Formats: sequence, structure tokens, C-alpha cells
Amino acid sequence: MDRIVLGYDGSDFSMQALDWALDEAELRDLPLTLAHAWQWPYGDAEEEAKAHLRKAADHVLWHGAECARSTSSGVRVETDLCEGSAAQHLVELSGAATLVVVGSRGLSALPRAVVGSVAGYVAAHAECPVIVVRGPGPLPAPTDPGPIVVADREPDPAVLDFAFGEAALRQVPVSASTDLTEWAERHPGVRIRRDEAHEHATLVVAGRRPAAWFGAASSLLQHAPCPVAVVPEG
Repeated sequence: MDRIVLGYDGSDFSMQALDWALDEAELRDLPLTLAHAWQWPYGDAEEEAKAHLRKAADHVLWHGAECARSTSSGVRVETDLCEGSAAQHLVELSGAATLVVVGSRGLSALPRAVVGSVAGYVAAHAECPVIVVRGPGPLPAPTDPGPIVVADREPDPAVLDFAFGEAALRQVPVSASTDLTEWAERHPGVRIRRDEAHEHATLVVAGRRPAAWFGAASSLLQHAPCPVAVVPEG
């Protein structure tokens, strides 16, 4: 649990996720691992043809790492290239990560009837919190950043711990519909707001139950106007 992992494929969506992941790495003083997966999609193939595809994938990953190193302020940037499923590999990496960050689209999709997308699969199965950064292009730098909004009406302690931790790092309030007295006492520097609209949020945080699909978080991943964090519940 000592690094930030980013699912990266060179798309505009993953470039936006890269901005967020770099922020997380800088705020937490952790290294950043850019992970990219490639697969030969056409059945049996000569090794030479597969080698060309691997070389292209390696270039995509190299370019992302160079972008990260040129724009960060001292973050150690590492790379991880594998042959296989992007979604499954990110879930594997989540076991040794503090946080996984993915774009909302751009990573090659698994069958929609099963999971909907790589982002959805990772959010549903990762061992650590996952932030899905929605939309393409660079992240705007708000002059008045909004709160961290807790989406669940009866949030799990793990959700509140994550929300307050993010709020403390980013120096923004937490907004929730539940009583936050205990967590406010643990984090005296974090301000509390009540029921702030998602439209003004810096990040929306929702829990994922161990034995079930993640309920409200699934809708947020499709419709939220800001990045969404999905936190495994205890």
C-alpha cells in the first residue's frame, strides 16, 4: 500500500486521469506507477506481428511517463507494461496500491453485459479505493474548489476515512447527509458542509459492499459531473 497506480492508454481520458494521479502522488508523497496492457486481438499470430504491437504499447507507456515526469514536482514515476487484460491487471496491482486512478473511457472495454467497462470492472473488484476521472482533456484548476461529497446516506467508516483524508490533503470541506461528529473530531482541520450538490464537488465518494455490486456508485460512474471515488467497505 505504498504507491498510486494509474491505468494509462494515451487517450485524452487517460491524460486527464494522469493529472489527477499526479496530484494524488504529490499530495501523498508516493511514487506513481503508470500501467498499460496490450493484447493481440486477432487470434493466432506470428511473433513478429505481436512484437510490433508490443513496441507500440511500450511507446504509449513511455510517452505517458515522460509527460508525468515533465509536469510533476519530484514524483517518482514508474511504468508497468503487461500482455493481457487491462482491467484484470489493474485489479492485481491494486493489492499493493494506496489508490488506483482510471479515466472514465478510453481503456479497452470488456463485454458490457459483464462489467460495462474497464473503469467499472476495476471499481467493482479492486482491493483499494479507485478514483474514476470523468471526461477528456486537461483538468481545470478551480479558483474555489468544491467539497468532497459523501454520496452514501449511511456511509461505511472506510468511506468516511477516505473522504476526510482527501479533504485534508486538498484543504476542502466534506459534505454529507449524516452526522460527522466523530470524524470531525479526528480531523479538526476539515470543515463540514451539509448536503452540497454533486455539481459543485471536487470529488464524490461512495462505498462498495464486499458481497454485492456497488449500487449507487454504479450510477455515479455514469452520470457524476466530477471524479468519483469508489471505496471498498470493511
